[in-house]
Amino acid sequence: MPYLYQDSKPRPPALPGAARATHSSGKGYQELKQECLRKGVLFEDPDFPACNSSLFFSEKPPIPFIWKRPGDIVKDPKFTVGGATRTDICQGDLGDCWLLAAIASLTLNEKTLSRVVPLDQNFGPDYAGIFHFQFWQHNEWVDVVIDDRLPTFKGRLVFLHSAEHNEFWSALLEKAYAKLNGSYEALKGGSTIEAMEDFTGGVGEMYEVKKAPDNFYEILEKALQRCSMVGCSIDTSSAAESEAKTPFGLIKGHAYSMTGIDEVSYRGRQVQLIRIRNPWGQVEWNGPWSDNSLEWRSVSPSEQRRLSQAALDDGEFWMKFEDFKVHFDKVEICNLTPDALEDSTAHKWEVTIHQGSWVRGSTAGGCRNFLETFWTNPQIKLHLTEKDDGQDDCTFIAALMQKDRRKLKKLGAEMLTIGYSIYESPGRDGHLGKDFFRYHPSKARSKTYINLREVSNRFKLPPGDYILVPTTFEPHQEADFCLRIFSEKKAITEDLDENVAIDLPEPPNPTPSPQETEEEKQFRALFEQISGKDMEIAAEELEYVLNAVLKKTKNIKFKNLSLISCRNIISLMDTSGNGKLEFNEFKVFWEKMKTWINIFLQFDFDKSGSMSSYELRSALKAAGYQLNNNLLQLIVLRYSDEQFQIEFDDFLNCLIRLENASRVFQALSVKNKDLINLNIGE
Repeated sequence: MPYLYQDSKPRPPALPGAARATHSSGKGYQELKQECLRKGVLFEDPDFPACNSSLFFSEKPPIPFIWKRPGDIVKDPKFTVGGATRTDICQGDLGDCWLLAAIASLTLNEKTLSRVVPLDQNFGPDYAGIFHFQFWQHNEWVDVVIDDRLPTFKGRLVFLHSAEHNEFWSALLEKAYAKLNGSYEALKGGSTIEAMEDFTGGVGEMYEVKKAPDNFYEILEKALQRCSMVGCSIDTSSAAESEAKTPFGLIKGHAYSMTGIDEVSYRGRQVQLIRIRNPWGQVEWNGPWSDNSLEWRSVSPSEQRRLSQAALDDGEFWMKFEDFKVHFDKVEICNLTPDALEDSTAHKWEVTIHQGSWVRGSTAGGCRNFLETFWTNPQIKLHLTEKDDGQDDCTFIAALMQKDRRKLKKLGAEMLTIGYSIYESPGRDGHLGKDFFRYHPSKARSKTYINLREVSNRFKLPPGDYILVPTTFEPHQEADFCLRIFSEKKAITEDLDENVAIDLPEPPNPTPSPQETEEEKQFRALFEQISGKDMEIAAEELEYVLNAVLKKTKNIKFKNLSLISCRNIISLMDTSGNGKLEFNEFKVFWEKMKTWINIFLQFDFDKSGSMSSYELRSALKAAGYQLNNNLLQLIVLRYSDEQFQIEFDDFLNCLIRLENASRVFQALSVKNKDLINLNIGE
């Protein structure tokens, strides 16, 4: 599907104020609720109806689900029972453990939780069957309204549910997130950090446990102290191992949340412990320090109470940090601020956000492995002007996020493999060309290209100007993206998308008849033969003349020019308005034509008679037209074929239309200037 270009100029970060209403009616939660109360009806959401399309997009429900409101499931439904806690999250028959692990982490921070889950909702006297939740999406908070009809089977919730059967906040939150992403099925499979960022607007960092720094325990401790959200998982070596249970009761390929970290006195020495939660609400670690292990017998009851240790089959368990490092492979941390967990000082971070697109044929150039198209990717200039306090370098985090891929799953979209490279700026403005990247290595880059929603890394670079190039790994892959730059000191960013500019040579005056070249004399003879005495030709006759001449040109492998091209030529060159071309007008056009042919041949690298659409920016610039990404994308969509090739006939039509448009633009500019002068005179 074609992606419309999105302007990637820097935008201010979203403020934690009111969220944008997203309901198709344009009405917010309160307005919709009051409307239902006035009418005495329960809300039914037309944007996410109680039907199979809201459940699955690639299959039919395996069992007949019945949508029921909480009041039809239990006698006394509650939004929360004893507050929203991590024990309220029990996974149902949907593979969204990554989401549930994030929700469990969300409950550990009351302030963050109340932003996502407004806790003033209830099933009391003003109940209207409507609830709302708020999520961060690409630099803005959005308010998602839902009705409270939930899928059930035999009177029980099918998906996420609470251990308390009359508590429904977690099931309703899952429904709102499913609506945000298009369906429940869209939530199958994912990375915990994805949901964590949607709950906070924070920035994610990932650690491989086996390669973690020596102070990893302190990093995790600081993360939980700062209310960062922390998830962990065990890698699988094959699809068959997904959700396979190890001898120690741990599940491979499954998302866990980290809910606590502490030290306990055990037989005269301090032992580092970590508390982990399985979103299934059951199936726990059975090794040392598990719920019923012998180690707890040597810990005083008061210490056990302090650690909230209880031998319950609730999916939560403690384990020794050393055992955690042996059995787990990956830790995902979503920091509510970008402060480094290795650092003991909190900082105020500056944030800049760019929205952009990779568009097939124009700005989807792929990674540096594909040099011929890499340079066509969006380019963002980063000015690092101030050193960190007491340091020689500037610290910043670059977080590149591909947008809406989960929502587009029903159209066959998958997460693309993305990353970025950072180059030292050569000190000139404008989009950098192919040769720059051919001869200059990158100064920094994302650690890896990976098919996650977001790739983020922390960098330290000397003050100066840099160019950041966000890309997909393969060329021709389309997606919208959001790039966030977090910097400790103010950093200035700007998109290198070029301004629209026109620099055309003055058209040559036609040579007088006695001074005509041999080529012009041959044209005159052909003209007289076709046109007759009036020396004017129509579009059909022009088509014959041009194709006859081009066929005799040895180095050109063009297909015939089309009749529509010839009509466009006449519209460009006809000064008398009679719809025909005089010989002098033809001579002026032929000079343009020779220039355009030479430009086309310059960018037809394989001499096939067509040029790559990725070269169009350079070709048009050689012809005097500097275009921004938006115009370039539209032109590529109009004139390139499915293989991203542009034939000469299309290139010619493009140039004719651009010249016609430039004449209109110049005429309007002159007219507006005259009006301004007139107003000044008055």
